[in-house]
Amino acid sequence: MPAYLIVDLEVTDPETFERYKREVAPNLESFGARYLTRGGRTEVLEGDWSPRRLVLIEFPSMERLEEWYRSPSYAPLLELRERSASSRVVATEGI
Repeated sequence: MPAYLIVDLEVTDPETFERYKREVAPNLESFGARYLTRGGRTEVLEGDWSPRRLVLIEFPSMERLEEWYRSPSYAPLLELRERSASSRVVATEGI
């Protein structure tokens, strides 16, 4: 069953974040993942959540998502993201 990575982030270093975006896309694809949303318009319909920039990525499975997140190929990219944005990241299984 598919799994989804939900990321709410605020970019703090746009130049470094642009590098992250360029480099992470092919890395994600190599794990069978694809972007469903990537920072488009967001509207809060209920509650007090104030997301900054939402990204939703679909993976073939939770196992594949976890493999990607812990992979040696993603480690330097994770460092780039952590240096260039403040993030909240959640993984969830689909149906």
